[in-house]
Amino acid sequence: MSPSDAPDFLTLAEAAEYVGVSKDTLRRWDASDKLKPVRRPGSGYRFYRRPDLEPYRLEYRRAEQAADVPDHMFQTLTADIEANPKIREPQQGAHRAVRTHFEASNEPVILQIPVGCGKTGVIATLPFGVAKGRALVITPNLTIRSGVAESLDISNPKNFWRRTGALHDFSAGPFRAVLDGVDANLHDCNASQFVVTNIHQLASSADRWLPQFPPNYFDIIMIDEGHHNVAPSWAKVFDRFPNAKVVSLTATPFRGDGSRPVGKVIYRYPFTRAMVKGYIKQIHSRNVAPSELSFSYRDDTKRHTLEEVLALREHAWFRRGVALAPECNRHIVDASIKYLQELRERSGFRHQIIAVACSVDHARQVRGLYEERGLKAAEIYGEMDRDRQDAILADLRSGKLDCIVQVQMLGEGFDHPPLSVAAIFRPFASLSPYIQFVGRVMRVVHEAKPDHPDNHAFVVSHVGLNTDAHWDDFRELDFDDQAMVKKWLEAGDENGDGDGSGEPRRFDIGMLVDNEIVGSFINRSFLDPEDDRVLEEMLDHEIGAGLRLRDVIAKDKLRETLRRKQRELSQVSSSGDLPVQPQARRVGARKRLSERTGSVVARILKDLKLSPAGREVGQRDKTVAGRDNRAAVTSLLNNAINEHLGIKSGSRQAPDAGDNEDALAALDMLGDNVRDSLREKNNG
Repeated sequence: MSPSDAPDFLTLAEAAEYVGVSKDTLRRWDASDKLKPVRRPGSGYRFYRRPDLEPYRLEYRRAEQAADVPDHMFQTLTADIEANPKIREPQQGAHRAVRTHFEASNEPVILQIPVGCGKTGVIATLPFGVAKGRALVITPNLTIRSGVAESLDISNPKNFWRRTGALHDFSAGPFRAVLDGVDANLHDCNASQFVVTNIHQLASSADRWLPQFPPNYFDIIMIDEGHHNVAPSWAKVFDRFPNAKVVSLTATPFRGDGSRPVGKVIYRYPFTRAMVKGYIKQIHSRNVAPSELSFSYRDDTKRHTLEEVLALREHAWFRRGVALAPECNRHIVDASIKYLQELRERSGFRHQIIAVACSVDHARQVRGLYEERGLKAAEIYGEMDRDRQDAILADLRSGKLDCIVQVQMLGEGFDHPPLSVAAIFRPFASLSPYIQFVGRVMRVVHEAKPDHPDNHAFVVSHVGLNTDAHWDDFRELDFDDQAMVKKWLEAGDENGDGDGSGEPRRFDIGMLVDNEIVGSFINRSFLDPEDDRVLEEMLDHEIGAGLRLRDVIAKDKLRETLRRKQRELSQVSSSGDLPVQPQARRVGARKRLSERTGSVVARILKDLKLSPAGREVGQRDKTVAGRDNRAAVTSLLNNAINEHLGIKSGSRQAPDAGDNEDALAALDMLGDNVRDSLREKNNG
């Protein structure tokens, strides 16, 4: 009997329906040898034997049965949450808001909670008294997944429930399974109340996990960094579990691309209150403000006052010019080091700097400036070898590094409290990534001690980058300015303010800064004593025994106290650059010149549409015959640099710091000369 005539043989579509998974899943199981069909001779069509399908059908049915639990732990187990003094105010408030919402509606919701306020604790407590079945926790990346899984591990003595006393009996759970792709299966999920995964593992194109879960398998879905939930992969999850309660947690309930995250905000915990409570560091903005800035733009050299700079920074070309200008970069470096030194001297704690650059090339230049000034610094970026990334992060966490310069790295979920100075060397086109970066320095060193000197952080930049506009918007967001949020949602994102890619880019296009004289710092604090909204938030702070701060101090007295504390906080003066040893300056400039040479070589090859491994350059220029294109162009560019420096090959130790810095400034032009010469030889 042929397969098509046999009742125990099913087509691909029939088998998928019988087991309860998609056809793509069966195809993937076939490719991985997990479940092999038989094929009709000639046509090659797949047919599945019914006995071969039974084990997989049984797994799916067991999952359906596991989802149908009449008295789930989340409803029967008493958890001490909303009146527990060990559970933070935002965790209690979030639980109360979610419980109240889902008593009347099943619409998806958003919880707006600042970084450092215990979103993992919110995830640990939300299902109790709310969910009637299993909880799915979805994170955007492996770093956050690991942290959440650790906090939900009842075998960990420091798990959230044990640490806060929310639960006391762990004999029956709550258990959690982690979808890690290696050591997880459906049985683990059936035996657990929490399932923790990252979005790529759950709903990637491989379609590995999602089809295995019946539509009623999860009663509540909690999404960390929930502003990502508009992506297609998230839509697949929502479609798979249409009746699940969906809760997204984020510090920024909006996106730079103008799309709105799924859900409405039902609870918002202000950054201001979190600082007053000591959940996060108090942050202070310090912007380098030149009294005079000289630059060239479109062959026109001008000298500008601070007032003119403040007007020009509205233009993208001006912001990009400031970002890439070595002179402006040096002043940001100097300012960030001064504030780092002040923080360290205040308590002896080893605070660190995190910096953000426009590109990998730019990050290396910034890192070199820190090294010139005696700091241990390293750059880190997404395209870097993973082992190298791990080694750099190990040095950061051990305190070996003073500064780390990142490009599209160390974002959501990166938790390292010693980071207390955020140095911004690039414009941010929209508010969300700005807040995410500033959030890296908000983690407190000492819990619940808002006045501790180590629980302060500085955000250092240059007025020409216009980041103080984001600072203002950040503060308005904190006071629930819905008109501002609407403006951000409708505005979308700009293009070209620093994409952070590893693509080779020029440093000499647009505005070129010739000289800058720093006159002052523009100092601002998030807890602004001149803002009555801040004072009202502080006055509402409970200080114990049912008393609030307003019961013991008047608003004007509080304002003056806050002014005095912020004056005492920072004695950093903007006058004078940090001293740099002449030898360190020369060696650093030579190193930066060498590092940038490789990037310019890559740009030349890209402009000429040549592969680095090809041999065309040697065919055009016999002086570099026999070398691959990368080596040949590197040799030609080095010859051009040596000629510019007025030295012979092998004499790079001879030029002084000024000569090396001049060659660095001219490097893109020298690269153009090499490129144009090769084009002419090819055309000739």
